[in-house]
Amino acid sequence: MSVLVVGVSHKSAPVALLERLALDANGVTKLVDDLMGSEHVGEATVIATCNRLEIYADVDRFHGSVEEVSRLLVDRAGESTEALVPHLYVHYDDGAVSHLFNVASGLDSMVVGEGQILGQTREALRLGQEIGSVGPALNVLFQQALRVGKRSHAETEIDRAAPSLVSAALERIPGSVAGRRVVVVGAGAMASLAVATVFRMGASDIAVVNRSSDSADRLAREYAARSLPLAHLTEALAEADIVVSCTGATGVLVTREALATARAGNESPLAIIDLALPHDVDPAVAELPGVSLVGLASLAEDLRETDAGREVEGVRLIVAEEITAFLSARRQASVTPTVVALRSMATSVVDAEMERLGARLPDLDDAVRAEVLHTVRRVADKLLHEPTVRVKALANETGAVSYAAALAELFALDPEAVDAVTRAGVPEEGRT
Repeated sequence: MSVLVVGVSHKSAPVALLERLALDANGVTKLVDDLMGSEHVGEATVIATCNRLEIYADVDRFHGSVEEVSRLLVDRAGESTEALVPHLYVHYDDGAVSHLFNVASGLDSMVVGEGQILGQTREALRLGQEIGSVGPALNVLFQQALRVGKRSHAETEIDRAAPSLVSAALERIPGSVAGRRVVVVGAGAMASLAVATVFRMGASDIAVVNRSSDSADRLAREYAARSLPLAHLTEALAEADIVVSCTGATGVLVTREALATARAGNESPLAIIDLALPHDVDPAVAELPGVSLVGLASLAEDLRETDAGREVEGVRLIVAEEITAFLSARRQASVTPTVVALRSMATSVVDAEMERLGARLPDLDDAVRAEVLHTVRRVADKLLHEPTVRVKALANETGAVSYAAALAELFALDPEAVDAVTRAGVPEEGRT
């Protein structure tokens, strides 16, 4: 089995396509269920964010599984295969490991180094564990990816070097946030970040508008803000200087007509930041006098050109080091079943020959018998030492799998015996 990644993100597809692929929690669970029903998939989970949808699956073959997994994404996008496939990317085996480590560390994010992706990676692992779709292969891989992400943030200043998506968006609007009235629509992780950011930047008044009053109340209390039900969104828009919307709800929350009605008589400038996917705000609002709109599409273009310099390079070095270590451990573990089976076979041969010797020489002295057994075992160990050391050393070189296979073939090892070692859990930590 090997890990396969099939995904689409802000780097490979336009925002309009990402919107059509956006999934809520139920949608993600349904996608994982469908994956587990695929012929070639043994384990699966999904990383779903506002700007990426990635399927991670432990599969028994490459070509058949790529076709199955890609078809599931095509069905959800409502596009033809020809329209979606050019925007998909595929990573397999070692490439899948490298990709996930880069994702978890924030190097593949729209804002390089942002920390939210670490929580989203953890959520993908939690979901898979909860519904039973994540087994030993993906569990080990995702656990290590989370450790890589944590290490990247702990050992570098990437958190400060790379601005949050909210901060990057606020830098795009005219004027300062200080002293202005801000409306944040939503109460999730991105909304919490938005409220915290504008609070630190000195907003004079902050209103949190959300469908769930409990969530809005909790967020508002933390930052001395006001909490409003979604039904009061129009009156909140009428008074706002800045609006940050990030609900990801189905359907547009702020239409051109509704905003025009709400702002009737108010000629002050209004800056709107739409960080939701699918988008919360009708792009046509930018046609209204005094209204400016910043969306994910325009942010993606700007942020693609940014570099956090030395800190980003530090994270890249950490990720490269972790990828090398993980793949090395995995390759060495991949030959462990063969080595264990080989030594088990040698032990069986020694035991069988000692039984034959005992039958031929029933009066053999116990001390002599023990010495013979010790000598025969030492001979077997010495004969096997070099092959087993070499096969482990060669595990990190191209063709490592063929070395293990050759060892098994040369010594006529029973495939069932090798599989039994794997099922016993000896090499699981290195498997993908």
